[in-house]
Amino acid sequence: MVKYADPAKSYVLGHSDKELERLNAQAQLIDPITRQFFREAGLVTGMRVLDIGSGAGHVAVLAAELVGDAGEVTGTDTAPTAIARARARAEALSLNNVSFREGDPANMDFDQPFDAVIGRYVLMFQPDPAAMLRAVARHVRSGAVIAFHEPDWVGVRSSPPVPLYDECCRWIVETMRLRGADMNMGIKLCGTFIAAGLPAPSMRLQSLIAGGSESRDQVHFKTDLAETLVAEMQRLGVANAEQIGIETLADRIANEVVARHSVIVGRSEICAWCRAA
Repeated sequence: MVKYADPAKSYVLGHSDKELERLNAQAQLIDPITRQFFREAGLVTGMRVLDIGSGAGHVAVLAAELVGDAGEVTGTDTAPTAIARARARAEALSLNNVSFREGDPANMDFDQPFDAVIGRYVLMFQPDPAAMLRAVARHVRSGAVIAFHEPDWVGVRSSPPVPLYDECCRWIVETMRLRGADMNMGIKLCGTFIAAGLPAPSMRLQSLIAGGSESRDQVHFKTDLAETLVAEMQRLGVANAEQIGIETLADRIANEVVARHSVIVGRSEICAWCRAA
């Protein structure tokens, strides 16, 4: 039986109200990238779509826009708090073509096969991502789209160097790595698809980049994540409270970026997709 990593033990980001609000800010920056990925992967009007690991519902809502009123999106998540927030989001937007189910989609049954299965930042938290991908792929019909968007943190950098930005990113990567997340899942998608018995996927990469005084959103994109992780950073010995200085971290980084006329480059956003046999 394939199961998600236990969210209570392994999902380091949690599902607090503050974290779910951080996801709103993340979506503002990342949704345009995901939308472009999924359009190129083949999501079109009228499709029935299964969204894996829906969280607060951003990807499910995005998919609902792509498939239109003639389509249908079913979102899944193991966390009751996330499902409640996702349902509230869909209701607030008066979306009648989106529904959510609590549970592990690898072990769920559905009335009929889907035209697509999608996910964002899901496989990176799985102890065996190929097994998860293989399990959820059984829910789609022949010729269906299988598309997953995952990060890769190798390319994160600043130029001219902003040491505190680079250090903040290192803290994030190390903390999440110690808690079991694969921070380079994006670059491993091709091998994961093949290991799951799927065709070698098409792939695309994008990244967020900003410089000088225009970089504040990009700075907060990292420091808000650091704030979610700050207790774990200290517990795991990655950094201490004085080093982090979470209350002023964003301002200190932003000021340094401006002072150095620097450019900061975010993680790679990578999508892989194929058609089911």
